[in-house]
Amino acid sequence: MAHAQWARYDQPASLRTCGSIKAMNRRQFVTRSAAAAGATLLGGGSRPAAATAGVDQIPGSVPSQTVEQARFPEGFLWGTATAAYQVEGAWNEDGKGESIWDRFTHTVGKVKGGTTGDVACDEYHLYPQDMAMAKRLHQKSYRFSISWPRIQPSGTGTPNAKGLDYYNRLVDAILEAGIRPFCTIYHWDLPQALEDRGGWPNRDLAGYYADYAGILAKHLGDRITVWAPFNMPWSFTYMGYGVGAFPPCRSNYGDFLKAAHTVSLAQGEALRAIKAASSKATVGSAYGMCPAYAKTDSEADRAAAARYHAMNNVYFLEAAMHGRYPKAFVGEPPYELMGFRPGDEKIMRAPLDWVGFHYYTRRIVSDAMGAPSFGGGSFAGTEIEQDSSGGRDPYTRFRAAMPTEGPLTEAGLEVWPRGIYDLVTQISREYNHPIIEITESGCSYLDTPYDKAKGGVPDARRIEFFREELAELSRAIADGARVRSFHAWSLLDNFEWAEGHCQRYGLIYVDYRDQKRTIKDSGWWYGRVSASNRLDV
Repeated sequence: MAHAQWARYDQPASLRTCGSIKAMNRRQFVTRSAAAAGATLLGGGSRPAAATAGVDQIPGSVPSQTVEQARFPEGFLWGTATAAYQVEGAWNEDGKGESIWDRFTHTVGKVKGGTTGDVACDEYHLYPQDMAMAKRLHQKSYRFSISWPRIQPSGTGTPNAKGLDYYNRLVDAILEAGIRPFCTIYHWDLPQALEDRGGWPNRDLAGYYADYAGILAKHLGDRITVWAPFNMPWSFTYMGYGVGAFPPCRSNYGDFLKAAHTVSLAQGEALRAIKAASSKATVGSAYGMCPAYAKTDSEADRAAAARYHAMNNVYFLEAAMHGRYPKAFVGEPPYELMGFRPGDEKIMRAPLDWVGFHYYTRRIVSDAMGAPSFGGGSFAGTEIEQDSSGGRDPYTRFRAAMPTEGPLTEAGLEVWPRGIYDLVTQISREYNHPIIEITESGCSYLDTPYDKAKGGVPDARRIEFFREELAELSRAIADGARVRSFHAWSLLDNFEWAEGHCQRYGLIYVDYRDQKRTIKDSGWWYGRVSASNRLDV
């Protein structure tokens, strides 16, 4: 397998001890009832037993014994993830073109605090420092994305030599740190020039995108072996074209379906272009997924949860693996509205070498078949979707809500560790136990450097978040899931899209006034986990 060389990576010397965490009073957890623990629907099952938790229980929590006994296999790839627009800055340097996110953030009223990604974390200039910190934290994989307009300023044509040179230097720095470079080809920053040609609803973009992917594989494929064509394709197509919460801010469900279909075509074309240019390449995915739990035991709610899973979780995965769309719609898929043409099933089909997905939180799903009207939704933080009372759209006809039974992060996402176990085991069952990479997971807490901690960043809540979630991931691996990596979101505090600089997900604190980096207590803890493959460190 492509990751075998990384299994031999020698563990560096121990990280400094984070005494405040070792000494802290851990929460004492009580094992939930079997009904609550097995409450997933995920296409079938029983509803969460929210009411069964006693007053002394923290809903969704993991028993401390499970955490202490968790172990990960030798060669497991611990990593972090970032995205070009969120960390690079240098938005108009060295020939880079304008992206749709440049246009969006430069529009007054679009981003909280009126900030932009013009500078972000300035990783374009500071990447050697960041890779040195990642090495210090024993990281073994770094998932980063490439800015399309930095490579092709107008989205097509001859590549920008200075853009390629930057990514060549970055990849070399990653390798010199003993870390596996993991490249996401597209993480939402479409060249504005291509949006002006119609954006993702224009199926010509599938060909433009495949050309772009081929350029990257030709110039970087001698050193990068792990490629993910898209990050969270449902999110950028639905939020950008279906409800207008993200650029290019269109609100047309037909445009969403056309954009999603173009992305499916582009996914297949890109896989072939990458493999034609690089014999070393393996191609997978970086999908956003949330486990779906039925609101009630009714057949209607269970069917609605299955439709949610089909649309939000595996829509693009099914297209790649089998050349078809899953049963996400009530009745036949609206092929005409999608722009589907005869033969597209062969273009879409491009079986992936591994399956990657993010986990942040869960959804409670109910049926909306009897609703008289339909509405869109909104997007906040990293994953939250809030539906109108009438259901999301006239084709999938479900309502999806994020519950608040468990504690909430400062981005408002419910903490539900069990969800990663349910999601990993379901994808394993449905896709014949593929190799899985957890491409993102994390939480936003606004802890800052503290004088009484000698300038460190005590962020015990983030440590607890990862400790519990990783215990559930370890359990999934013990039950047969072939998970080979976990990437924490994020290496750095960064520009969080429409939230601007109002949320902090990093293991490393960034002071945006002078770009000073400070490793948080969670970063030191995660480094010890990476060095030992255990959580009780």
